[in-house]
Amino acid sequence: MSPLILALGLLGLPSAHAATIAMEDQSQLQPASHAAASQFQPPQESELPDNAYGKLVKEGYALFVDTRRLAPNYVGNGLNCSNCHLDQGRLANSAPLWAAYPMYPAYRKKNDKVNTFAERLQGCFQFSMNGGTPPAADSPEITALSVYAYWLASKAPLGVELPGRGYPDVAQPAKGYDLRQGAQVYEAQCAVCHGAEGQGQKVGDSYVMPPLWGKDSYNWGAGMHRINTAASFIKHNMPLGKGGSLSDQQAWDVAAYVNSHERPQDPRLVDGSVEKTRLKFHANDGVNLYGQTVEGVLIGQGIR
Repeated sequence: MSPLILALGLLGLPSAHAATIAMEDQSQLQPASHAAASQFQPPQESELPDNAYGKLVKEGYALFVDTRRLAPNYVGNGLNCSNCHLDQGRLANSAPLWAAYPMYPAYRKKNDKVNTFAERLQGCFQFSMNGGTPPAADSPEITALSVYAYWLASKAPLGVELPGRGYPDVAQPAKGYDLRQGAQVYEAQCAVCHGAEGQGQKVGDSYVMPPLWGKDSYNWGAGMHRINTAASFIKHNMPLGKGGSLSDQQAWDVAAYVNSHERPQDPRLVDGSVEKTRLKFHANDGVNLYGQTVEGVLIGQGIR
């Protein structure tokens, strides 16, 4: 082996003779052992230093739980970050920030490139928050949210997929999903908080329970529009405080029911065509109803 190749190897840098590592996703990363990773706990507020860094963490926390009010220029619906990432971004199996931050930069199929964590946050503003043009990567909003996520993950190992990351997959049941059964589950388990028409609940101008469809919910480009993603979130986290109480079938049925309703249009709409947009962005994006006809109605026409 030449000295140059040896030096590159010692530095951890690739050489012309090194094997190519597929980086299309992070499947090559090894999950932590359950015994070690299950003990992970994010830091508590009492551990924050009383300095500029601690102040910025608190600003990021405030933005995370009160996004609509504190970042009105970038939120076009009634949601806050904490609606999809429960317990202030701390709760395992609810896409906690402490498990997400150490896994970036990462390739995302959604935009077919390696994303920084800042770019991932921008995507949340564009799709989940229906915010149009997201804040710049170096904006005060993205900076504060990134610092908050960094702090929550400050004791987590880098590049290790900790248990509790994301929404653990719930396989599609053999029977698929049933919208009518989903309506029954929704009425029995969800309507008390989210309203009979998915409109959420408000006190004054602020939502205390998020809307699940309609003009103030996530748009058709958000990850939660996928039935499989929504089913996984619901299974592990809903009804609030009773995660795991629904069967897999119930979670899929009610996720399909919620995502059979109209919501703001996918901002990536191609030539004003739902059909073209489905072919380009939705046809291979999990299980979803965008661009499909359900009971004679084309789903995905959007709502303002």
